[in-house]
Amino acid sequence: MREKHARRTASAVSSPVNAHPNGLTSQSSTTVDAFPGVSQGQNFTRSQVAGARSVSHPPEYPRGGEEEQTGVEIATKVLGSNNKNGQAPFYTGDSPGFGGVFDICSSPRQPIHRHILLTSKTSTNLSPEDKQYLQYKGVFNLPRKETYNEILQAYFHHVHPLTPVIDVTTLPHLYPSGDNQQHNLLLLWSICLVAANYISADTWRLEGFLSRKHMKDTMYSRAKCLHYIGGETDHTVLLQSALLLTFYHSEADTHTEPWYWLGVAISLCQSIGLHRCSSAVCATSPIPEQQQRLWRRLWWTCVFRDRWLSLVMGRPLRINMNDCNTIMPSADDMLSDFVELPESAAYAPRDLPQLADYWVTMIQLTQLLGEVLTLSYQPFGPSASFQQVEDLERQILLFRLPGNQETASSSHATFYLYHLELHYQAFLVTFYRPFITKTPEGLPIPRQSSWQAHVRNSIDTAALQTNTVLDSLVREKLLDFAGPMTPPLLVPAMHVHLLNCKSPDPLSRRLGLNKLELCMMVLEQMQHTHPSSSLFRGIFLAAVHHIFPSYVAQSTIPELATSESSQPQNVSVEDPMAGITIDEDAIDALMDEVSIFNFWESFNSMQT
Repeated sequence: MREKHARRTASAVSSPVNAHPNGLTSQSSTTVDAFPGVSQGQNFTRSQVAGARSVSHPPEYPRGGEEEQTGVEIATKVLGSNNKNGQAPFYTGDSPGFGGVFDICSSPRQPIHRHILLTSKTSTNLSPEDKQYLQYKGVFNLPRKETYNEILQAYFHHVHPLTPVIDVTTLPHLYPSGDNQQHNLLLLWSICLVAANYISADTWRLEGFLSRKHMKDTMYSRAKCLHYIGGETDHTVLLQSALLLTFYHSEADTHTEPWYWLGVAISLCQSIGLHRCSSAVCATSPIPEQQQRLWRRLWWTCVFRDRWLSLVMGRPLRINMNDCNTIMPSADDMLSDFVELPESAAYAPRDLPQLADYWVTMIQLTQLLGEVLTLSYQPFGPSASFQQVEDLERQILLFRLPGNQETASSSHATFYLYHLELHYQAFLVTFYRPFITKTPEGLPIPRQSSWQAHVRNSIDTAALQTNTVLDSLVREKLLDFAGPMTPPLLVPAMHVHLLNCKSPDPLSRRLGLNKLELCMMVLEQMQHTHPSSSLFRGIFLAAVHHIFPSYVAQSTIPELATSESSQPQNVSVEDPMAGITIDEDAIDALMDEVSIFNFWESFNSMQT
């Protein structure tokens, strides 16, 4: 159990980016650690903590004092009369808004800065009850240093190439060193959460957890607790944490946590103006170049998550690109961190430059996905014209995936190339699917038959190519690299296979079922690490039973019984939908050729 292992007690939460106190100050000898407002060396007994008042009162200021000083600082920074260094990012906003005041005062020949760095504010003082609750939640019970090193390596090999949200120069500041060095527990637990999928079973057992799921639930609970009451004031740190928390799924909330945390992340992004970092702004901005690179990565990761979660969960797009002008990221935006801190390369995969190129390609594909969702999947938007569809299809045909790399590529690079192709095939199905049964406005009648045949052939080809990629992942033993985003990428192809199970031709029905079963086996392989796999597999099993009442699902893959991933997870492989009543309308929607991929709402309706 966890109590058997010694823990170094962390007692500081601060911003590694800004290097200023942000929540907890180091005091390794205390049980209830020193927080803002608690001086170094001050200790509390448990009775003193329990008897303290729940609200810490800030110092009194004259009316308008502190707020007015902040307003003056904002104005003087924007207008260029204050060159004092700051750390806290602030975005004045554009007109309309109070940012328009600065337009009146500025010279037309010298555009004003809307992104500025203010003097850092101290964190909100935490009440003794909050401090005691943080201790109760275990946020100070750190993993062993050896475990943390394994977690960092797992993060940079499996998570960072797709979601590069951490500045690697902060690595020395994340884990407490015992020498009063500032560190950040919020980022530490957030990284632990996303990396827990990839550490060895021996490691999570040694840390005292009953299962990998138990470890992830605990890491999430601690990160969420610190996010809410940890006293963190750096919006960049809060944004980084929120983006990492989007990878947490829980049966208790019907797997909607990713959507919630994405909303938090996007709000933080827009509050500090990361959506308005054009090339012109960056050229004259007082923001350091390295921070601008991080901001671009954070913004485009938000766009990436917004587009793909919107597709999978059937939710509206949160980001309107007509309101954004942040320049596209480059591979150097990801790689520059490692130049700044060469020793961090020990944690990174050796072909990180190649993976950085894949990430940029993924962002380009994500832009196209946003255009597709806006054009064809808004219920109250105008119907797509044939000219619009043709123009977008022309852009898609010009898009090129990276070619097969040399045989010396690592397993990581090979997996991420396959993973990029899974995104691409899911994207193609999404683009063509609305036109299976309807034609774009303005399509000449003589061309309608050939157009729909082209659409159906394109969809079937994309679904078949998805199966080809899955076959390669299985044969090359790369499924262990799969992440939380992998299972949803199978859903569009599985939907096509399911529609083919309704074909009037018996052979087509059989082929459709065989292709669907391959996807189901892959989901089965991933389901103990990624809970959404069980959800998708259960929904499609129910749909197959609806079409073929006598269908018997294939038994559990024999190798699973002895694999590390098959530790008890409270998941029934044989009957993943046990206790759930399948609603006929949900099944009909699943098999409807014109329905959107809203399996999450279908699942929710099954439980009501």
